[in-house]
Amino acid sequence: MNPGPLPLAQGVSHYENFPVASILCPPRLRPAIVAIYGFARTADDIADEGSASAQTRLDDLAAYRADLVATASGQPASERWPGVFGQLGPIIRQFSLPVHLLADLLSAFEQDVVKQRYASEDELLDYCRRSANPVGRLLLHLYGVNDAQSLAQSDCICSALQLINFWQDLSVDIPRGRIYLPADAWRRHGVDEAQLLALQGNPNTIDLIADCVRSASATMLKGAPLVKKVPGRGGWELRLVVQGGLRILDKIEALNFNTLQQRPKLAAGDVVVMGWRALRM
Repeated sequence: MNPGPLPLAQGVSHYENFPVASILCPPRLRPAIVAIYGFARTADDIADEGSASAQTRLDDLAAYRADLVATASGQPASERWPGVFGQLGPIIRQFSLPVHLLADLLSAFEQDVVKQRYASEDELLDYCRRSANPVGRLLLHLYGVNDAQSLAQSDCICSALQLINFWQDLSVDIPRGRIYLPADAWRRHGVDEAQLLALQGNPNTIDLIADCVRSASATMLKGAPLVKKVPGRGGWELRLVVQGGLRILDKIEALNFNTLQQRPKLAAGDVVVMGWRALRM
């Protein structure tokens, strides 16, 4: 998965798009959010960290999936990840968590092991559907928000956050062999793979990134009305998550969209801007 958390991931180093037990989260939901995060974080590490071979990673993720199935059905999991499934099992039962969303996350982690190129935007959005959207849907489930419009808006926010992470981290991901910019967009802008691998910040690659940034912004704004439907402090947390994503896009634009050569970062002053914008939403 792509590293680079957005604000409010309290103490979290690199599972993106997941505001974990922040000060705005209702205390009754914190154990559930921490358990879901621990599940996702550990799976992400299996897929992405260390020097294991691709086959070993896939085998470990298969074993992890088997432990999820066992835990969800009330059967004992293996002894490999007791901290993860020991926490998650009671939460699944207490909140009747939709386990298929947790399984969708695993399918995205498995894909990360074997896939480093995306042919089209649709293909990339299908990845976001499994890598990011389940997080928002799980959180909405905890808050008791489950109407179709809210779920669609949540998907927009989460997909946008995933895409923003991608466009923020091009200078990190491409040297690792991963190009998330879709190939059909390369062709429209007259860009080839060699230019991207060389991290060339020329007019064509800049226009390509700018188009991707504008698309992510439009997707985020399409989902933004959801902030008024999530009750209490959760709604305020979501406002700040949305504004954090939009602020990263501001930073990318300030770099003239050249994230092939520089990764934008948020500073303390940006948090003030985000807070002000959240109040105005």
